[in-house]
Amino acid sequence: MAMLLGKKVGMTQIYDESGKMVTVTVIEAGPCKVMQVKTPATDGYTALQLGFDDVKKSRILKPAQGHAAKAQGTPKRFVREWRVSSSELPYAIGDEIKVSAFAGIKFVDVSGISKGKGYAGVMKRHGFGGFPASHGTERKHRAGGSIASHASDRGHGGNLKKGKRMGGRMGGKRVTTKHHSLVAIDEEKNLLVIKGAIPGPSGGYVEVRDSHTRPQS
Repeated sequence: MAMLLGKKVGMTQIYDESGKMVTVTVIEAGPCKVMQVKTPATDGYTALQLGFDDVKKSRILKPAQGHAAKAQGTPKRFVREWRVSSSELPYAIGDEIKVSAFAGIKFVDVSGISKGKGYAGVMKRHGFGGFPASHGTERKHRAGGSIASHASDRGHGGNLKKGKRMGGRMGGKRVTTKHHSLVAIDEEKNLLVIKGAIPGPSGGYVEVRDSHTRPQS
């Protein structure tokens, strides 16, 4: 299992071997420090905890400093944990994982926090068509319309039925996009170049791992 934490650098375009232009995203991935190795004997389950991007000295907290000292490192801004099987624990606490871990991998999954859009109406949030733009509509062009029987969930309280598409907070959620082709690896600059767009803004933190739902061959 290959996994890394990183930061979205931005998007660009490259040309493949056939001369076709391909849109790609560049990710600064690692090096990541193994902050903790959890085992059934100590924690009840098996997991790897990775850290990426050093915290400024002025913002270091003592608990985080003590935790990082066990890995002979410094506190990290982005820390995430993955559950793994005991057979997938080739790393020890304090080890560094670099982009070379993705050598030979063709497809990756990327998780990140999507861009926050604030409060959005049904047309932006769900793609509703809106009301007619000409005759018979007065100041209701972008309204959601009647919610009909969804106004109550009889027998389950007076709330709306769960899943009704309405206006509300849009974005700012954890999103995973799968089966990105891994186009290139730059070991000198710790970069991964993958095909397509990934969640979040430029500069946002992401988690990258090899795709388990698509064969790598």
